Amino acid sequence: MSKSFSKNVFVLLAAIIVFMAFPTFANASATLYVSESRGNNRNNGSLEKPLKDLQKAINDAPEGAQILVAEGNYQGTLDVGFIEIKKYVSIIGGYSQDFSKRDPLLYKTIIRPGPASSGTSGSKGLLEVYVRGKRNGVILIDGFILDKGDTNCYFLPAPDNPASGTPEGVETGRLDPPGFSSSGAPKMQDRRTHSTQLVHGDVEGQLTIRNCVLMNGSHFGIQMGNIGGHFNVYNNVFLANRMAACEIRSMNNTPGQATVAFHDNTVMFVWRRDPMPGSKDMGYGFRYMTGINADVYNNIFGCIDFAALDRAYVDSDKKKEEQRVTSAWNNLFFSNLEADLTLPGSGMFQRVWAKSFEDVLQLVKYEGNQEMNQVQIAALVKAVDKSYLAGFLNMSGTGSMDHNPNSAENIFRSALGMPQRGTSSYRVSMYMNRYPLEKATALFGAIANYGAQKPKLN
Repeated sequence: MSKSFSKNVFVLLAAIIVFMAFPTFANASATLYVSESRGNNRNNGSLEKPLKDLQKAINDAPEGAQILVAEGNYQGTLDVGFIEIKKYVSIIGGYSQDFSKRDPLLYKTIIRPGPASSGTSGSKGLLEVYVRGKRNGVILIDGFILDKGDTNCYFLPAPDNPASGTPEGVETGRLDPPGFSSSGAPKMQDRRTHSTQLVHGDVEGQLTIRNCVLMNGSHFGIQMGNIGGHFNVYNNVFLANRMAACEIRSMNNTPGQATVAFHDNTVMFVWRRDPMPGSKDMGYGFRYMTGINADVYNNIFGCIDFAALDRAYVDSDKKKEEQRVTSAWNNLFFSNLEADLTLPGSGMFQRVWAKSFEDVLQLVKYEGNQEMNQVQIAALVKAVDKSYLAGFLNMSGTGSMDHNPNSAENIFRSALGMPQRGTSSYRVSMYMNRYPLEKATALFGAIANYGAQKPKLN
């Protein structure tokens, strides 16, 4: 046998060994399986040998692959507290452990980090999605529950301490928001509230987010940039998010190349930036950002702390602003505190209710918007957590300023010609309290033909 022949045989055997030792995927239509309870990260990701870690599956998957995920809680590599997507893939949750059945409402596939991740997740959202390169590239996020309720810092519920902001029957006190000096009731000191989103990132291409629950977000539900392409956000339930449920901005200088459809979602309990009584900063269901065409329809917007829709952003380039195409049609509204829609106006905002949408020139399609009727309200009340709803509808707050002109500090400040200072205090009955995870999926199908419905399974 020649030396060259022996060398070639050795190389071939080595290649076979490498091929067998590591998972490989023949084409972009590959399917990987992930199971928290049955998987192992040394497996090859097949149906018989699923992976355990969703992040591992995303890292191993070729572009264009689909990743099927069984029920369980997926907290990232070594429970770091977030999942990163950096390629065009589809992640689909809601499967039974043997992958024979799919029902996202029954087989709950969750991304809900524990308190330990408060120090490791840093500035990362629960889902970090940064993908670019293909306008026709596809990213699908389907059938997940994203919940920061176990990492946020809440005031401990204390019936004998009104400063905790705990309505009767609600499982936590109010949120201790990031960067806000709060005092009074004791807090969950093992947790820290971060200014991080549930879904965050910049994407070029076709992004779909559907059949998901996005809840207890301390800093936006979805906040993303559209580099160019179409985002389709539908059949989701948004609950107890701060700032805004969904904000998608354009990262493209050419009008019309970044578009979003936000439809058939149920959006409830969106909170303003801080708990101070009378605060009018943020607290929106959906925000129309400059440079992006947005079609908003068939949604339920209820119990929003400021306004369901925000159309107050105006492009400084008048020609670009004139080319924007924005719509709001066939939406249901219920007990939004300030307005159903905000526009630029005298002062900071012009407040508009659903009955007047036909007069809003910024909306090219405006028909069918209405406040909920009594039958619809009754149906919604059956599905929503009643204690949380009652707390919101009965929400109150007080604030005061204590000023002592004879205090040592104020005497010193007066001597230097500086303005005197006082100490402010406030009390609110509720603010961004945690919504219970076990009751979140009940809102799918709460009202027929509006908002999120029970997922249609292919």
